Amino acid sequence: MKKLTLSLVVLVTMASCNSLKSTNTSSIADAATLLGSLSSNSTLQQISSLFSLLDTDKSESISSTEAIGSVADNFNVLDTDNNSSLNLTELQGILGFLK
Repeated sequence: MKKLTLSLVVLVTMASCNSLKSTNTSSIADAATLLGSLSSNSTLQQISSLFSLLDTDKSESISSTEAIGSVADNFNVLDTDNNSSLNLTELQGILGFLK
């Protein structure tokens, strides 16, 4: 009985971890898709959506570890106040790098 209970606890724990990983991966995949679809004509709503997807820790800023793609590639240029994070206004600067 103890082995069965322990096995169930391990399985539930593993399932919980996998669901967290898939949520995070899904968010990053959605952000990558949205980032790939942006152009210099993109809207503030699209940038705001990208910001929400990249801000995985919900700190109201994007750290260099949360940035992906062209956001990561241009992070230091976008970080105009040099505080090692991007706010929504700074992220809007990505439009200048898109064609």
